[in-house]
Amino acid sequence: MENKARITLVIGGCRSGKSSFALDAASQITGKQKIFLATSVPTDPEMDKRVATHQAERGGDWQTIEEPVMIHETIESAWKTADVILVDCLTLWTSNLLFAKYDEPKIMEAVGLLIAALKESHCPVFLVSNEVGYGIVPENSLARQFRDYAGLVNQKIAAMADRVILTMAGIPVPIKPRENLKL
Repeated sequence: MENKARITLVIGGCRSGKSSFALDAASQITGKQKIFLATSVPTDPEMDKRVATHQAERGGDWQTIEEPVMIHETIESAWKTADVILVDCLTLWTSNLLFAKYDEPKIMEAVGLLIAALKESHCPVFLVSNEVGYGIVPENSLARQFRDYAGLVNQKIAAMADRVILTMAGIPVPIKPRENLKL
């Protein structure tokens, strides 16, 4: 059976409106089984407040599953009954992998597992990620490593996604597919 699900990557800078856009777009999918896959691991009161705000924005239509590392397994089990899955976010997931002592080959292996799960999904999947490459070069090795890994993750997911939406100042800008682009 051919996979007709649409994989959408919503990417943008901090406070660009990417999570709100992804939630609004995913909420348009009909059905009762809506899965929000949260990769966040709150470690302080400020982050707890952000999580509570996001939960309130989602309302009761969404079932939240918290999984900081093995998101491919959650997607593999959720798409069997879900009408839509929203993953927020790949940037925190990449950070979680880095802090779990994943090196570049192991991170790329995790991305491969995620891509395989996305390709098998029978429901639409929306993935949110930060574009972290617009800023200055970080001053320390760990921050540069994170920026590089996040960029690689974004490239891999964008390449396989059916749609990529860039958000800037709350405005969604479709960047894939680009039918009229001639190289």
